[in-house]
Amino acid sequence: MSGSERIHALDSALVDQIAAGEVIERPASAVRELVENSVDAGAVNIAVEVEEGGLRRICVRDDGAGIIAEDLPLALARHATSKIVSFEELRQVATLGFRGEALASLASVSRISLLSRAVGARDAFLLESAPGEAVPTPHPAPGVAGTLVTVSELFFNVPARRKFLRTARTELLQVDRVMRTLALGHAGMGFELCADGRSRLAVSPCADVAHQEERLATLCSPEFAEQCVALHCRDGSFSLWGWIATPRYSRSQTDQQYLFVNGRAVRDRMAAHAVRRSYADVMYHGRHPAYVLHLELDVQDVDMNVHPAKAEVRFRDARGVGNFIYRSLAQRLAGLRPGEEPAPVGVTAVVTSAGVKPSHKLLGLHSERPYLGEIAEQTAAWRGLAHPDPDAADGGEVAVAEVPPLGYALALLKGVYILAENSSGLVVVDMHAAHERLVYERLKAARTAGQVPSQSLLPPVSLRCTQAEADIAESHAEELGSAGLQLSRASEDAVLVRAVPAALGQVDAAALAQDVLADLVAVGASDRLQRLGDELLSAMACRAAVRANDQLSLAEMNALLRAMERTERSGQCNHGRPTWLEYPLCDLDRQFLRGR
Repeated sequence: MSGSERIHALDSALVDQIAAGEVIERPASAVRELVENSVDAGAVNIAVEVEEGGLRRICVRDDGAGIIAEDLPLALARHATSKIVSFEELRQVATLGFRGEALASLASVSRISLLSRAVGARDAFLLESAPGEAVPTPHPAPGVAGTLVTVSELFFNVPARRKFLRTARTELLQVDRVMRTLALGHAGMGFELCADGRSRLAVSPCADVAHQEERLATLCSPEFAEQCVALHCRDGSFSLWGWIATPRYSRSQTDQQYLFVNGRAVRDRMAAHAVRRSYADVMYHGRHPAYVLHLELDVQDVDMNVHPAKAEVRFRDARGVGNFIYRSLAQRLAGLRPGEEPAPVGVTAVVTSAGVKPSHKLLGLHSERPYLGEIAEQTAAWRGLAHPDPDAADGGEVAVAEVPPLGYALALLKGVYILAENSSGLVVVDMHAAHERLVYERLKAARTAGQVPSQSLLPPVSLRCTQAEADIAESHAEELGSAGLQLSRASEDAVLVRAVPAALGQVDAAALAQDVLADLVAVGASDRLQRLGDELLSAMACRAAVRANDQLSLAEMNALLRAMERTERSGQCNHGRPTWLEYPLCDLDRQFLRGR
C-alpha cells in the first residue's frame, strides 16, 4: 500500500486537479463549458477558435453581458458563480453553466486569460492566470463588449492526463460535435468554429422555423433535413418539439440523436428507450433513428445537477416522461402517409362530367385475399375516375380530379412490383410488403379493441427474483394483467406467474416474466409483452399477405394503393423495409438525357 495509512487532507492543488478531471475530460469538454457560459451570459454570437484540436489553444469569444473588473478574480475561484445563491435555486436551476466549476477547473490545469468588458462599462479588463500562481489584479486592456476566454496548453501540468488524450484530429472532431450540438440546441444564437485558421462551422441566428430547418441541413445533413418531419406535442407540463427522421432515413450508429432537456443537451437511457420503442415497428433491424428533440418541463420536475459534466438528468416522473416521449413519436410516425411531404402540383387526371361509368374490370370484384376485395368493391366507382371508360365520355364537359399520392396502377412487374403513375412520375410498390403492413395494422387494431385474453397456468409457475423485481411486480400488477401477464407476490423475493397472454401459445412463463421484470427495473418500462404479441401478429400477417407471382387485377392493385394512403406506418413493412419508392419524371428525364 503506497503512502500513509493515516487519513490526511490533500494538497489544494491536487484537489483542484481532481475536480478538474470530473468536469474537463478533454478539449471538447472545455469548449462546451465555456460556450455554455457564453449562452448564459445572453450572447447572440459566439466564436470559437482552436489550435491542434484544442490541445494547444482554445479561444471563446462572445458578445454577452461581460464581467465587471471586480468580479474577474472570482470567476477563477472555486465554487463562485453568478447563477445561484441558495440550495433552492440549485434544485431549480434553469441555466447551463451553473456549477461554478468550469473556469476554476480550467485554471488549475492550463494557462488561462479572461478579457471582458461588461455591458455599460467604458473599459475592458484583462486577467491572466497560471496554476500554482496567485491570481493577479485585472488591468485595463483593449476589448469590445463581451468576454474572450483563452485557454492554453490544456493539462500541461498533468502529464498523466494529457497522454491519454487522442490525436489533434480526433480531439477536433469531438470539439466539432460539441459545437454542432450547442448550435442545434440554441437556434436564436450564431455559432462559429475555426480550427488552425480555417473555418469549420458558421451559422447565423435563426429568425424563423424555415431558418431552423436550414440549420438542420448544415449541422446534421441535407438528407436528414429532407427526410425529417416536425413534431410538436404537449401534455400537461410536458412539451416536446423538434424534428424526427422518417424511417426511410436511418443510421448505422446513434450519431444523429440529439435530446435537449430545458435547453441542455443530455444523454438519458429512459428517453432513448422510449424513442427506440416508437420506431420499433418501422425501423429496419440493426439501424438507428435520427432526431433533434427538445423536451421542456417544469424545473422542479427535473434534477439537472446529477452529473459533474451535466450530461445526465434525473426526472421526478421518469416513467411519465418516457411514456410521453413514446406516445408523441409513435403517433407522429403512425400518422405519416404517402404524400404528406410537399409534391409538385399541376398534374391532374381528366374525367368526364357526364356521369362516370367505371370500367367493367373494376366492377363485381370478389377476392379471397384479406381486405383487398372488400376495399376494391367499396371504392371501385371512385377509382374509375383515374381510367374512365372511353364509352363514358358521351361528349360531356371535362372535369379535373386530383391524382392521389401513390397514383394509379399501370401494371404488375414480374409478379412482385406494382407500377403506378402519380403526379410526380413513377411509383413502384412491393405488393407483398405493402399488403403485409395492411393486414398487420388490421390485426393490431383488433387486438387493441379489447383487453388481451390470458391463458391461466395450472399450477402457477413460481419465479425467484430480486426484492426490487418482486416490488415492481406487485406495484405493476394491474398494468401487467391488462397485457395478459398475471403476477402475484409470493414472498420477499418470489412471485407467482398465474397467467400469460393466450396469443403467445406455448411460452416459457418464468423466462417471460423474468425478462419483463428486468426491463421494468432497468428502464422503468417494458414493451416485451407487446413486442412478443407484435411478432406473432406480424408472422400471421406475413402468411396472409399476397406473395410473389400472385396475379392481382388492376382493381386490386388500386385498392392496395388507396389502402396504403389511409393506413398507419404504410411506408414500411412489418420488418422495417420500404414498401414503395418514387421516381420523379425529372430524374427519369435526366437518366435518359432528355432536353440535352
